[in-house]
Amino acid sequence: MQPHIGISEKSLKSVTTLLSTVLADAVVLYTKTRKFHWNVAGESFMELHLLFEKQYTELEEAIDEIAERINKLGGKTIGTMKEFLDLTHLNEAPGKYPNRKEMLKELLEDHETIIVHLRKAVDECQDEYKDAGTADFLTGLMEQHETNAWKLRRYFE
Repeated sequence: MQPHIGISEKSLKSVTTLLSTVLADAVVLYTKTRKFHWNVAGESFMELHLLFEKQYTELEEAIDEIAERINKLGGKTIGTMKEFLDLTHLNEAPGKYPNRKEMLKELLEDHETIIVHLRKAVDECQDEYKDAGTADFLTGLMEQHETNAWKLRRYFE
């Protein structure tokens, strides 16, 4: 049964499609952050190991919230790696194990990419789809990514 919450069925479908891409970005970033957590070495090992753990834990919570938001709006949540990889804005690098600085740079770039796309999605949800709830939800996610990007950026100052 479709929800009757003051948003057209067409807009609900558009929003859940948009949220599926947000979910895909979160899952790919989560996986990459986890990989870096497992493989970081050298100077500041423990500091970065813990930083990456904190960030992937936050992403794990966000992933569940995004998936639930899709369901609340009457959509079905994707859940395969192929689906995530088909929708994500991020790039993977199979078989590559960057050094600490490269890990930090790659994660920073990924967070910034997500921020740009979330900012656009917030505007679409507000202006095009008249979905203030999802716009607010995405704004919160964007703020989390802004905080994590800021923390990563500090390593380059």
